[in-house]
Amino acid sequence: MKELIPIVIPAYEPDERLIMLLEELKKNDMKPVIVVDDGSGEQYADVFLQAEKLVTEYGGTLLKHTVNCGKGRALKTGFSYILQHMPAAIGCVTADSDGQHTVSCIERVQQALQNNPMNLILGVRDFDNENIPWKSQFGNTVTEKVFAYVAGIHVTDTQTGLRGIPRAFMESLLQVKGERFEFETQMLLESRKQFPIKEVKIETIYESKDNHQTHFRPLVDSWKIYRILGKQFFCFIISSLSSSVIDIALFALFCMLFKQRIPEAYVAVSTAIARIISATYNYIINYKIVFDSRKQHSISVGKYILLAVCQMALSAGLVTGGTLLLSFVPEVIVKIIVDTALFFVSYHIQQRYVF
Repeated sequence: MKELIPIVIPAYEPDERLIMLLEELKKNDMKPVIVVDDGSGEQYADVFLQAEKLVTEYGGTLLKHTVNCGKGRALKTGFSYILQHMPAAIGCVTADSDGQHTVSCIERVQQALQNNPMNLILGVRDFDNENIPWKSQFGNTVTEKVFAYVAGIHVTDTQTGLRGIPRAFMESLLQVKGERFEFETQMLLESRKQFPIKEVKIETIYESKDNHQTHFRPLVDSWKIYRILGKQFFCFIISSLSSSVIDIALFALFCMLFKQRIPEAYVAVSTAIARIISATYNYIINYKIVFDSRKQHSISVGKYILLAVCQMALSAGLVTGGTLLLSFVPEVIVKIIVDTALFFVSYHIQQRYVF
């Protein structure tokens, strides 16, 4: 039995390609379709008049913004309509209005969502295709690398507008910040909590590199996207720096206390005690603020302790070895160098496995 999965198409200043897509969807009995006019203005009234006639004939509707609010807001408008008026829908598929998503690709994503109703489905393009516009190619390549490094999410196509979104996820997305292209980035970040990403290969269609119409602004929109991605990493830096200040201050204090009493082991002992105290502080901050974890403490604490022990052992060993090899360098300086290197390793491990 085929589940109800409506199609949401946000549209800003569309051309005849929107009408062609709607006609193809109607021909293939793919319904209902919700088109959202994101404040395109009076000069596009004829296009939306045709669109409205097409979608209302088979259970869809045309929703309108009086002013341009952004793709993110247009998607939320579509989600709200489905949640209020289509209780049987298990989710929706979002598609762009510029003709780059074929009916067969939309159907492929619909089927994937029906088979995986608790997954975020991404229709991913082949970015090795020579017809990809440079804006999309550049934006996706950079964002993909940043995503993998900062967010720990490996996504082939971070900017795809063809997505299958579970109903429960639609409800939570209404509360997510972001009104323009950055909303789709927020969606990927939010999916980690409950809705694993599943990719579906789709066709790569562009008229040409130069003539493809896109409202993506490389500098402005990329900045908004990277600001979202950087927020977690920035919070992790603040958390780690404050933990390091506590750790180093305690390390220096304990070095003074133990250097005369246990000269052979004072560095290792000082490192261990300082790390236990600072790690407890760091865990609480990372769990509640940085990663906003929803895992049970019984799971994350165990993993965090294992990481902390390994990191502490590495720190103690490397700092001890460093002070022996570089006797002319103060112990604190050696520790700062060692712990800076361990910082980047710790971020990835905490993000992917601990929280």
